[in-house]
Amino acid sequence: MKEKRQNKVLGYIKIIVSDWRLYVLLAPLIIWFLLWMYKPMGGLLIAFKNYQPNLGVKGSDWVGFNNFISLMAGPYADQFWRAFRNTFLISLYGLIFGFPIPIILALFFGEINNKLYRNITQTMTYLPHFLSEVTITGLALTLLYSGEVNTGIIASLLQQLHLVPEGTKIIQNANYFRPLYIITGIWKEAGYSSIVYFAAIMGISPVLYEAIRIDGGNKLQEIRYVTFPGMAPTLTIMIILRIGSMLSVGYERIILLYNENTYQTADVISTFVYRVGLEGGNQALGASAGMFNALIGFALVVGANFISRQITETSLW
Repeated sequence: MKEKRQNKVLGYIKIIVSDWRLYVLLAPLIIWFLLWMYKPMGGLLIAFKNYQPNLGVKGSDWVGFNNFISLMAGPYADQFWRAFRNTFLISLYGLIFGFPIPIILALFFGEINNKLYRNITQTMTYLPHFLSEVTITGLALTLLYSGEVNTGIIASLLQQLHLVPEGTKIIQNANYFRPLYIITGIWKEAGYSSIVYFAAIMGISPVLYEAIRIDGGNKLQEIRYVTFPGMAPTLTIMIILRIGSMLSVGYERIILLYNENTYQTADVISTFVYRVGLEGGNQALGASAGMFNALIGFALVVGANFISRQITETSLW
């Protein structure tokens, strides 16, 4: 038995030695994950303690689930559940309206036969992804609002089309915050997100398209019976990942866009954690909110993966 274990260990060592170049290339990524993804998990203990910065995590008193009880039924309960509701709704709207856009873009790119024109078009749609949130948000605000009245191009157009009442200050109206956030996110990420779907389309055999054309199929039938089935595994994996990150609404764009007038619809869990944990100095409550958010996200991705495996036989694991 001991000899078998030794032989197995020697076999693993031989594999590593023979492919040492690959492991050297992999090492920086592993180190990054260990330092920035796994080591900080020790800070989750703050959620179960009466954290005092001068005592540190180990020195602070253990309080069990008191922070979670205070978060959900204490003085901050109204703010927390409002933030939770806003996070879920913004993510849901982003899934409904934002998820199909990259797919549609990829379909359009796949239909462009001129390679130069396609490359230029793709590059133009990718560019917003590489701009900072500050730049994107600044451009959005410039197009919508300036000074005391709506003087931006988009704001003026919306008013002329009677989609927005005359004199409405869009960025100071809570009813318009979610559409503004979703549209800004689509503008920034849709082009870059289409890369995955475009690669899936390019991986479909041209023979399948030729076969359906011979049978008299039109363009819509090609998309329905060839393109979408060929993209199905990629679509499944991407939607599972998207569902798993539904409650992970980033705070950067929210903080840049929201104000006191839009807290009702703009305050999300990440901004709640920032406001309570960092600005308010209650790190334990902030850590509790963040951990609750992470657990819900974990449950969502596990559930979506299970349902996908049962229905389509395609899953992450």
